[in-house]
Parts: sequence; C-alpha cells; structure tokens
Amino acid sequence: MKEKLQRVGTTYIPVTDINNSKDWYVNKLGAELSYLDEDKAILNLADQSIFLVRSHQGQTSNFKDFNGEERFSLTFEVNGIKALENMHREFIKQEINVGKIENRGHAGRNFVFQDPNGNLFDVWSELSPKYKKLHMITP
Repeated sequence: MKEKLQRVGTTYIPVTDINNSKDWYVNKLGAELSYLDEDKAILNLADQSIFLVRSHQGQTSNFKDFNGEERFSLTFEVNGIKALENMHREFIKQEINVGKIENRGHAGRNFVFQDPNGNLFDVWSELSPKYKKLHMITP
C-alpha cells in the first residue's frame, strides 16, 4: 500500500442532549459550531471536526484498560507547561471536572478532564514536532 493515512479529521463523541452538550463545548472549550440538528452537532475544535452524536444514557468514548482503569480516547495538546497550567486553572474556574496535573514519566505534563456526559479527555503540555513545524511554532 503506497497511500498513508494523513491525519485524524473527525472524532465522534456520544452525548445524551445535543443542545446542552453543544453549549458546553462552545462555552467551556471554545469550539465553533458548524452544523446542528436533533441528532448531532458538528464542531470545529483543536484543528479537527468533533461530532457530538445523540446516544443513550451512559454511553461514553471511554474504555477500560487491562488493569480495569477507565481511560480517555483523545488527548489534546497545548504549547508548553505554562499553557497547560493556565488551562488547568481556567477549567477549574469554569467548574469543569478536572484531575490534577500529572507527571507520567515522559516529556511534559498532563491532566484529564470530563465533559457533562462523562467523556474523559487528556491535555498534554507538548505539541508534536510535526505540528510545530507545519504551523511554524517556536518554543
């Protein structure tokens, strides 16, 4: 196979109430709404499309790892530890359910946050080198 997958374009996130969830993502995370109907909202967030899809109560994008720990399926990146700390403080101020800033034994630091539907997301303090180069971002 000569063709390669180039990027992740869309992430689908299960939610129970499209309007409330759309408002939360727009108001708390700064997402831009690009489409809305009774079954889905399409948002632009972090350089990709996020589809909020109406689902049954209790459905999340989370999964349990081999040790039974609930995990997130998506990590957002910010540019540096200061940006991570500022975002963490802002999320706390906005009353978003957030975990503590962690050192997971690799470059940078992380924290986990949760949307109102129980979907977990990670935030990492390191932008990928390819993204930095593509967008001409310097440290």
